[in-house]
Amino acid sequence: MSTPRIAAAFASLLIAAAPAAYAETAAHSRAAATTATEAQIQPDQIRASKMIGSAVYDVQNRKIGSVKDLVLDRDGQVASVVVDVGAFLGMGGKYVAVSLRDLKTDHNRLTLDLTKEQLQQAQNYRLENPNTGAGTSTSPVHGGHLGSGR
Repeated sequence: MSTPRIAAAFASLLIAAAPAAYAETAAHSRAAATTATEAQIQPDQIRASKMIGSAVYDVQNRKIGSVKDLVLDRDGQVASVVVDVGAFLGMGGKYVAVSLRDLKTDHNRLTLDLTKEQLQQAQNYRLENPNTGAGTSTSPVHGGHLGSGR
């Protein structure tokens, strides 16, 4: 076969394959665009990293504590939000568990329909259970404590 015939055959093959390649690329682009719009945080969601450490206010706009931690159940649902109800200069404070449903977002802040006094009278919540070891388990992936970054 001569060089011009090989070139012509190759060009014909490319021309014939181009619509299929374009269709595949276009379909992939549409799938990626659909995935990109679906895979993003929604207005009714909040990131745990933004929630932990955030101040919690009462409905009268007084700071009543800060989010210390989130406790997840076996299904990955937030079982409790642990609020640090610190006293003056961090002395005399304690941790209190509240339901995620009880926290509201108000003007990009967390609010709770309780007073600081009501939270201080609530039952103390321990983040570690000395009887079962809950809260002190090691990461199965890294062998270190969860949340330690290792």
